[in-house]
Amino acid sequence: MTFCRDAGEFAALAPAWETLHRDCPPATPFQSHAWLHSWWLSYGVPGRLRLVLVWRGGELAAAAPLMRAYRPYPVLTGLGGAVTDYGDVLVDARADADGAVSAALAAGVRTAARGSVVELREVRAGAAAEALYARWRGPKRQLTDSTCLELPGLPMEGLIARVGSSRGQRIRSTLRKLDAAGITERDVPPAEVPSAVANLVRLHLLQWQGRGVNPEHERPRFAAHLTRAMTRMVASGDAVVTEFRLAGEVVAANLTVLSPTLAGGYLYGAHPRLRGTKVDLNTLLTRHGVRHTAGAGRTTLSLLRGAEPYKFHWRPEHVANRRLLLSGAPTAPLLLLRYGPARVRAAAAGCPRLRAWRDRLASLRRPGRETRHRGGG
Repeated sequence: MTFCRDAGEFAALAPAWETLHRDCPPATPFQSHAWLHSWWLSYGVPGRLRLVLVWRGGELAAAAPLMRAYRPYPVLTGLGGAVTDYGDVLVDARADADGAVSAALAAGVRTAARGSVVELREVRAGAAAEALYARWRGPKRQLTDSTCLELPGLPMEGLIARVGSSRGQRIRSTLRKLDAAGITERDVPPAEVPSAVANLVRLHLLQWQGRGVNPEHERPRFAAHLTRAMTRMVASGDAVVTEFRLAGEVVAANLTVLSPTLAGGYLYGAHPRLRGTKVDLNTLLTRHGVRHTAGAGRTTLSLLRGAEPYKFHWRPEHVANRRLLLSGAPTAPLLLLRYGPARVRAAAAGCPRLRAWRDRLASLRRPGRETRHRGGG
């Protein structure tokens, strides 16, 4: 077992990390080296990096991408922050057949914590972090985190069948209008990703101008992170950047993250003049997502985090991420300090009256307001 605190050493881990990423079936694109290292370069604080690495036979068999934070007491939390929809650790499933690797990873995380509470956010069901949680020797708690909306990886007709005949007829009519409008889509090759991401961010900000854009999307660090990460992820097949053209001009762009089982719509942008046309952006993006799920053998089309109204048109499944809290005996009081208020908030969110009040407030908001990016963060 080794520990990494240096960003340069983190960069050098890329080949071993990517091999491990491929050998961890539950991993999402947000656990790729390209995403996490790029995020660290944009958002990391020098001196706070804490990577826990488990080696077996000279190969990287497990990794926990962590950093130290203070909220206000010490916390060891996952890399990725608010712009990352799924958090997890990585464990080579074949190397961990006897459970020794995940047990070693748990021991390493305990050592790295050094008096901190360990907090893993946005853990998807079935994630490798569940094995870490199961093998943790010490106080632990879990809470519900964000809800992600998901659709099964069905062909377009299968998704239309889910929404009922009346709405299905309207969707079919919208699809015919898209075809008649002459919208074409093109996946950008790796060499063009930097310019395509810059144009995507420009269209995204233009689309939401004056309507409450996420402030993080206006910051240079976010654009720099997306450009670095997507340049590598498109080349490795972990993401695709797509441009939509009308009369030869790029009028919309979309960024989709990809794993062997999942396609997730992360960020999109569209020129405001599309609002005056017969191009329905929601249907256009869903059809694009279907191409990367049913058309590529993936089982899940994730709309990622966020409850924007347009997502509910397709009757998605509500899948809750988990928030895992771990500590040693000496830091158990800190765990309870962190767990208690969060548990109260979760209970309040589960109250039918409060939930109805919250939903009522949401319905009174201005239509189209962007609470986050399309997928999360």
